[in-house]
Amino acid sequence: MERKKKNVFIQGAIQPEFIAASIAKHQSKHSIGAHNIFLGQIRADQKDDKTVAAIEYTTYESMADEKFHEIREDAFAKYDLSCMHIYHSLGRVEVGEICFFVFVSSPHRTGVYQATEEIVNRIKSEVPIFGKELFEDQTHQWKVNN
Repeated sequence: MERKKKNVFIQGAIQPEFIAASIAKHQSKHSIGAHNIFLGQIRADQKDDKTVAAIEYTTYESMADEKFHEIREDAFAKYDLSCMHIYHSLGRVEVGEICFFVFVSSPHRTGVYQATEEIVNRIKSEVPIFGKELFEDQTHQWKVNN
């Protein structure tokens, strides 16, 4: 069963209240026995004596949406998942803020860890999302995912 495409992108940082509300909505789903969450946060990396202050994210949205949908469908086919939510920021996200949120649920804990890790790794390597590191000195450079 192919699922409908979901809107993945959020303008700016993913707020803690949004994450908490996402978790709370699942309390009424009584067939779920396990959740696993991955949160990506902006680090104040040091590069060539400069400090990252923020990252500005851009994407080819239609290509990214297709790839997100493919990754999502593959995960549902491979793992016993009840539901999955993926959100990624676009625009400027400051150091310390959340830019990436993956929330995976299943009837049992078996598989949710592997599913989450696979989903996150595939998104980082396959989805055309680009981050420009903005430094405290007002300079910038394109980020390399690692």
